Amino acid sequence: MTQYKKHQNPVSQASWIQHLAYLELQGEECVLVTVLEDKGSVPRDAGTKMIVTRNDLFATIGGGHLEHLATQMAREILLKDENKTHVERFNLGARLGQCCGGMATLSFEPIGFNQHHLVLFGAGHVAKALVNIVQTLPFKITWIDEREAEFPDQLAPNVRKLVSDDPVGEIKHMPANSYYLVMTHNHQLDFNLAREILTQDNACYFGMIGSLTKRKKFDLRLSHRGFSLEIAEKMVCPIGISMVKGKHPAEIAVSVAGELIAHYQGQQLEQKRPIKQHGLAG
Repeated sequence: MTQYKKHQNPVSQASWIQHLAYLELQGEECVLVTVLEDKGSVPRDAGTKMIVTRNDLFATIGGGHLEHLATQMAREILLKDENKTHVERFNLGARLGQCCGGMATLSFEPIGFNQHHLVLFGAGHVAKALVNIVQTLPFKITWIDEREAEFPDQLAPNVRKLVSDDPVGEIKHMPANSYYLVMTHNHQLDFNLAREILTQDNACYFGMIGSLTKRKKFDLRLSHRGFSLEIAEKMVCPIGISMVKGKHPAEIAVSVAGELIAHYQGQQLEQKRPIKQHGLAG
């Protein structure tokens, strides 16, 4: 009978946390596999973890048939977009054809499902009010501004503060299919951000706060730089639901949050070019 020497790899088991943080930052879905219970001779002790993505494995629950089957099951979860943790018990002898005779109970925890990534530029009054709402929605937020003092002292776990002297340069480091909202205090920076976001052309949604006049000016400047009307139309400006009116930051935030919700729920966004919208900068 094969007797496993049960142990944990301290290197791999310490690094799974770092890998998970990296995957969450990249917006990549994964399944966290955890040994909940071990009986008899099994490859790893309870508490051991590994991370399964569509293409990679991080850390290990011991290799062999158990890890192979657990990996297959985790990837089936990824393919089906399941978002529910479930527990499975494995008899390493009867079920997996191994002669060690142990029992292992594994949990499969999907992570990152139904999460959208919002890149928010600007930390003014409207942006602060918006974050208070969006942090309660299925979003992970990267909040970017050059002014560290503008950020609140406390942020929700799904909000990452990024103080950058080069906000435009941060765009190329953002995951594909991110949501973008531009709410800075500087119109030239707004334009430079718009130009880079449209150049990357991989945004799920791109909105910019401003008036219809600002929109027309930006459309003209973009056309002078070779952007087609089709590309420029990917920028939503003005932003927000037209039926929600008002100039108070909270009112604008509710309006914009409503538009984000409508977008990820698959609703058709309003055609707002002829409608006068909010012109406040964030």
